[in-house]
Amino acid sequence: MTAEHTRLQEAREQQVPWKKWGPYLSERQWGTVREDYSDSGNAWDYFTHDHARSRAYRWGEDGLGGISDDRQLLCFALALWNGQDPILKERLFGLTNSEGNHGEDVKEYYFYLDSTPTHSYMKYLYKYPQSAYPYDQLVAANQGRSRNELEYELLDTGLFDQDRYFDVFVEYAKASPEDVLIQISVHNRGPEPATLHVLPTVWFRNVWSWGGNPPRPVLRQAAAGDGGGVIAASHPELGERFFYAEGSPALLFTENETNTERLFDTANRTPYVKDGINNAIVHGRQDAVNAEKTGTKASVHDLLTVGAGECQTLRLRLSDAAPAASKSTRGGPFDSFDGLMKARRQEADEFYASVIPSSLNADAANVMRQALAGMLWSKQFYYYDVDKWLEERGANPFKRGRRMAPRNEHWHHMYNADILSMPDKWEYPWYAAWDLAFHVLALTLVDEDFGKQQLDLMLKAEYLHPSGQIPAYEWNFGDVNPPVHAWSTIFTYRLEQVRRGQGDLDWLERCFQKLLLNFTWWVNRKDRSGNNVFEGGFLGLDNIGVFDRSAPLPTGGYLEQADGTAWMALYCQNMLEICAELAQHRPAYAEMTLKFVEHYLYIASSMMHAGDDVGMSHPARPLTCTCHGAPSVSCRACSRLIAIHLSSVSRLTPRNCAACSTVYTCCS
Repeated sequence: MTAEHTRLQEAREQQVPWKKWGPYLSERQWGTVREDYSDSGNAWDYFTHDHARSRAYRWGEDGLGGISDDRQLLCFALALWNGQDPILKERLFGLTNSEGNHGEDVKEYYFYLDSTPTHSYMKYLYKYPQSAYPYDQLVAANQGRSRNELEYELLDTGLFDQDRYFDVFVEYAKASPEDVLIQISVHNRGPEPATLHVLPTVWFRNVWSWGGNPPRPVLRQAAAGDGGGVIAASHPELGERFFYAEGSPALLFTENETNTERLFDTANRTPYVKDGINNAIVHGRQDAVNAEKTGTKASVHDLLTVGAGECQTLRLRLSDAAPAASKSTRGGPFDSFDGLMKARRQEADEFYASVIPSSLNADAANVMRQALAGMLWSKQFYYYDVDKWLEERGANPFKRGRRMAPRNEHWHHMYNADILSMPDKWEYPWYAAWDLAFHVLALTLVDEDFGKQQLDLMLKAEYLHPSGQIPAYEWNFGDVNPPVHAWSTIFTYRLEQVRRGQGDLDWLERCFQKLLLNFTWWVNRKDRSGNNVFEGGFLGLDNIGVFDRSAPLPTGGYLEQADGTAWMALYCQNMLEICAELAQHRPAYAEMTLKFVEHYLYIASSMMHAGDDVGMSHPARPLTCTCHGAPSVSCRACSRLIAIHLSSVSRLTPRNCAACSTVYTCCS
């Protein structure tokens, strides 16, 4: 058993909090539904990238290559300034949905290079240009292009010509669950020496500005130890933490408070605000940071001049050990630093050697390892109390005279405050339930406990709708996505059987009970005619339909979808397999297997005979090679069906082909 496997076992069996600290910051909190309090529901324009440096977030935090605890109370991330940019580089920049000629798109180059499942070792790379970042140019150029043209990328600006950029590597290694070593290596890839301001930053998520008068945490400069500067962090729930910086760097303090003067032309409620460190570094305003060395956001400021082709390294440590204890037990916070960092790198190598098939060559093994690292880096603390969010925007569903919310008003039961796997922490910094079902299979290869927990979360009372619907995504929790949760559940159970010799039967049974609620929701809500042909919504590939299948039809009719029907056939198969597995150990489930056999046969028969026995595919074309549609226009007055042959690439579902049939009101 490798050292990393031992840590996973300790986390599972002894509740040792090896996963308490991890890459749980978002890459983009601005432009999300959670932060949107507009009447229109235009989240992209309500909270912009330009606002992000000055405006405190309500529901989460973002940062560059950062980490946080699993409740995101205390955060760490990197900030950089090349002396040319108009602002500090504190977060990734990208185009909003309306700015990009192909929609939203991050315009940065960053890489998740490595991570173990307990995040005992992690590595991240950000490529930072040495010239001014072209924010306005990227927006203008992409807005001026049509959908038929290529996107205007950062490389197209010439910013990386002659290799005039920095490679900034960030590595993390855990000495213990509460002791994280941080190493920042800055490589100048350019032909000349270049200067870089490096500002490792710690801050508290703002939980004190939204009512309730909670105790306010505080960061303060502690007495410098032998290793250099020390920032002490005191939080009423998290306790005491200490952030050590090697050498004699300047320590800058401000508050994680909105700069209302800049954004809304109203007086600030505190003299020090979220963009105070930005204003001190970029604009030379020393009055923007607190001379008393206290606040809720603080940066270590190192000014580096890196020679051409050279590298400089910074060492930091975030620990629960106070300076005196650190000195007495380890001889100072950096004495054992290099040895621990080397050991964790080696342990990561040993762990992945046990995971990656030996049949892969070195290049393929590296691809697999970095792909898994990307999955592990894409964990995020996701916080969204929908009931509170609705109340704050005056849309409490139980109050008279309420305002209409632009979305999610029927999901007021939801309270999410968990570590979740994101599709992409910049483009999709919110979970999507059916994406998550696929993520779990990869995650289970390295951390089956986390994979099973992800499937569990979607079925918890705080997520699953009382009707039985699984939430889709924050833009519309009520949207309909393919029902693949049961498929992922039985697949995960089978993987565990192979790895351990037996599966977690209690977990399988618990999931099955909740999946029954969701299966019943599909049967009762998405088969309005009772003919086993199912409606749905967003059930296939992105943006490939001639109209929005989640929206009401302009004719007033409704859509019966072969892909929705095919997904339900798969759902029956998965539930049958789960039920049969449970019945082998718990005979009470034996009778239920018949239910899913019957459902599957009903659905299969409907797919063959839909549309006056035309079926769900054009008869002249095979089901197995392409998705074909044979929609029928039905007059509700005369009930006459007129077949319209429509080919589409809607979505090929497992064992079934996707097509659709539409029912219109046409007599008028």
